[in-house]
Amino acid sequence: MEVYEGKAKRVIPLDDGKVILEFKDDATAFDGKKKARFKGKGWLNAQISAVLFKVLEENGIKTHFIGIAGDNRLIVERLKMYPLEVVVRNVVAGSLKKRLPLEEGTELPEPIVELYYKDDGLGDPMINHYHAKVLGVSEEEVREMERIALKVNEVLRKYFTERGIILVDFKLEFGKNERGEIVLGDEISPDTCRFWDAETKESLDKDVFRFDKGDLISAYEKLYERLTGESPTHR
Repeated sequence: MEVYEGKAKRVIPLDDGKVILEFKDDATAFDGKKKARFKGKGWLNAQISAVLFKVLEENGIKTHFIGIAGDNRLIVERLKMYPLEVVVRNVVAGSLKKRLPLEEGTELPEPIVELYYKDDGLGDPMINHYHAKVLGVSEEEVREMERIALKVNEVLRKYFTERGIILVDFKLEFGKNERGEIVLGDEISPDTCRFWDAETKESLDKDVFRFDKGDLISAYEKLYERLTGESPTHR
């Protein structure tokens, strides 16, 4: 079977309706213009994603997660992925501060949900429900993804608050399983979310790499320790 390789992961199909997600040590930013490799990053993203998928499953949210299949590998259910990214924002940061007259760090009165079309060549443009329908995603499907995304936000925001972390924003991807259910897929990691220390506002995510804020692995390790209470063992 064909192995798909993206910027941060390899997707290895199996014969039994399952897939291996192999997390790489590569980091990219600004549509691949900035690149680097950090030893242990793949391990950290795989382990953090596993922790967060388990939290969501325990709170009644269906995900593709089945288990850990190695240090930097997860085994997941095979999904037919939608060509959309669903972004939930709780605090003004990133591209939102360029689109709204609000200062970075402003807490939003309610979460904002945004849709983006997954296409590197087009720069993953923001779209709306009308665009999604033209791309073959029905209004009903989009509404269900948004509903799940807001539930994910509710669960994870509480979870991170209890650990002294602000869930600033995050990206989700969804797919449909063989039973026709819309299920959360991809990953939930510091590569796809913004996390700030609640006291210091220190970034614990890929912004450390994007904007040269310090050591990326140290930031990811700090996040891992907050979530698990354990020291990382990837080195």
